[in-house]
Amino acid sequence: MGAGERAGRAAGRAEEARHGSAGDGAAEAGGPEVPAGASSGVHCRLDELLVERGLTLTRLSELVGVSLVNLSVLKNDRAKAIRWTTLVALCEALECEIGDLLVLRRA
Repeated sequence: MGAGERAGRAAGRAEEARHGSAGDGAAEAGGPEVPAGASSGVHCRLDELLVERGLTLTRLSELVGVSLVNLSVLKNDRAKAIRWTTLVALCEALECEIGDLLVLRRA
């Protein structure tokens, strides 16, 4: 791999970091596919935590560096995967534990 190719890949990763990549809230390859409209059984309490803390989704996006689109996917329980770094950043910004943000839906 030449220096130009490495620089191009680094630029792509930087772009993902600024705007949020598909892995920040959308499906990532390798996991089981959840049919459209089906629930994973996990509920993201992002709405409730934002209200409790007086934050907007836009402000949270600025704080954690995740796109509004990907935060919306999480908020509306449409995420199929979440990166550990995103999960940690959300919990730090919201001053909560992972279990405060993600809960199992009971039938």
